[in-house]
Amino acid sequence: METMTMIFYIIILIFSVVIHELAHGYAADALGDPTPRMQKRLTLNPLAHIDWFGSVILPFLLVVLKAGFILGWAKPVMFNPYNLRNRKWGPALIALAGPLSNIGIALFFGVLIRVAPMIGITAAPFFTLASALVFINIMLAIFNMIPVPPLDGHHILFALIPEKYNHIKNTLMRYSLFFVLLVVFFAWQYVIPVVFWLFTLFTGMSFIF
Repeated sequence: METMTMIFYIIILIFSVVIHELAHGYAADALGDPTPRMQKRLTLNPLAHIDWFGSVILPFLLVVLKAGFILGWAKPVMFNPYNLRNRKWGPALIALAGPLSNIGIALFFGVLIRVAPMIGITAAPFFTLASALVFINIMLAIFNMIPVPPLDGHHILFALIPEKYNHIKNTLMRYSLFFVLLVVFFAWQYVIPVVFWLFTLFTGMSFIF
């Protein structure tokens, strides 16, 4: 992938992770925890959400090193589970809001891609932008739903694990870095086909890098 194309993808990645974290914040606020609002995270201003290393420096380093892929993250939205009206499922619902926001973006632009030719939109830049938005948001949603800490999916997994098996939760938290690296370097090759399949399902076309 060319450098300018990678930079283009980084900009879309930043936009997508901002929406992702904003969704977490609004979900927490709706479920009874004002922490994101008090920390001024309920805003579209990217400066409130981006992590300068994870959102900017690391992606650009990957571009410079011609790694061939983009990896990045935003500052996680903090919430206090003791403020939630439902302490068992509240964290899972907050976690689910982020990936669902990305799926919503992907579906919206996927539908636009499908109907664009019917309403006379045939410009290549439109399809390039819309395709990138669909692909990156599907990728963010699927990646974050993997049930290992600190990814969003672990909150859903932890809500399903009975209290008597808390030692499993503790083990997953203790070795969270190992599990994330395992996903990135080994398991992701089995996950990426799901991303491509969903992209085709949403848009009706194959994704081309």
